[in-house]
Amino acid sequence: MANRLSKIVTRTGDDGTTGLASGTRIAKNSLRVAALGDVDELNSAIGVLLAETLPKETRDALAGVQHDLFDLGGELSLPGHALISAAQLARIEELVTHFNAGLPPLKEFVLPGGTRAASLAHVARTVCRRAERTVVALMNETTTADGRDGHSSPLPAQYLNRLSDFLFVLARFLNKTGGSGDVLWQQGRNRG
Repeated sequence: MANRLSKIVTRTGDDGTTGLASGTRIAKNSLRVAALGDVDELNSAIGVLLAETLPKETRDALAGVQHDLFDLGGELSLPGHALISAAQLARIEELVTHFNAGLPPLKEFVLPGGTRAASLAHVARTVCRRAERTVVALMNETTTADGRDGHSSPLPAQYLNRLSDFLFVLARFLNKTGGSGDVLWQQGRNRG
C-alpha cells in the first residue's frame, strides 16, 4: 500500500465507482468488485470464527489464511499482478492433510452444525465457495478473444477451492475436539 489511508470519507465512490490498486476506477457492481467483496466477507467470517476459543494450531492456521486472503484480494485489485503463490496453495493442502489425519472416514454427508466454532467454520466454508464461484466467473469474463486469461493466474480460484476443503475439515476437527462429533445427514428422516 503506497499510500496509507488518512482520510476515510473521500466521496470518490459517490458516483457508483471504486478505485482499484492500479488507480483504475470501475463500477461498484462489476464482477471484480463482487469478487473482492466476497473475499472480504470470507475474511470477516474467519475473523468471527477466530473470536471463539480455539486450539492454538487452529488459530495459527486461520491467521495465516487471513493474510493469504489479503494477498488474494490484492491480486484481484491489481489485474495482471500475481500475489498468490503455489507455496500458499501447498500450505493449505498441508493443513487439510494435517487436520484430517485424526478424523474418522466419512460414510454419510455432514450437516453444518455441532459446536458453535464448527458451525462458524461451515459458514466460512459456504462464503468461501461463493467467493470461488465469483472469482471463476471473473476469470471467465476476462478471457480475451484469443483465449488468454485477462486475470493471468488460476491460483486464486484454486486457493479458494482448497480453502473450502480446509474449512470443511476444520469444522469436523472442531466438532471432534469440542466433543460433539459430526452431525450426519439421515436420508428420508422426515418423510414419515
